[in-house]
Amino acid sequence: MLESLLFIIMGLIVITCAIGVVFQKNPIYSAVFLIQTMVSLAVLYILLHAQFVAAVQVMVYAGAVMVLFVFVIMLLNVQRADQELGKDRLIFQKVSAIFLGLLLFAVIGIVTVRSVLQGTKGEYTPEHMNEIGNTQLVGKLLFTDYVFPFEIASILLFAAIIGAIILAKKELKE
Repeated sequence: MLESLLFIIMGLIVITCAIGVVFQKNPIYSAVFLIQTMVSLAVLYILLHAQFVAAVQVMVYAGAVMVLFVFVIMLLNVQRADQELGKDRLIFQKVSAIFLGLLLFAVIGIVTVRSVLQGTKGEYTPEHMNEIGNTQLVGKLLFTDYVFPFEIASILLFAAIIGAIILAKKELKE
């Protein structure tokens, strides 16, 4: 009962903060709402007995990535005149964003109804996860069944780092 109530409360906080991210005009406030969304998601992960994912959520996303976002926002120093100049051009972008958002919501709903709500019980039940341990299970699966996607993700991240270095060096030369 208490877990269900906490899950509903945290779910409402996540939804409210996510809406705050989208509709906030000040980018710093939007980043703060995004940090709160990430932390609330970590609480939801803990309620779902995924402690490792919750810890990674807080450390990587709410910590490192959001600090990077805040620094980029502060370094850009967007002026009000620049924001007002681009208002006329954003009309088509807003309409297409709303359409694509509704389409994404519909696809997520269809996938949820077809797979999650009608799915079968998986191999890793909560009892089995308590025996092995959540972190050990993630490590075992990451380096056995999902080693190829893990390596592809590391190569993509490495390529992104090299691209960022090359772009930064071009700006320094100019």
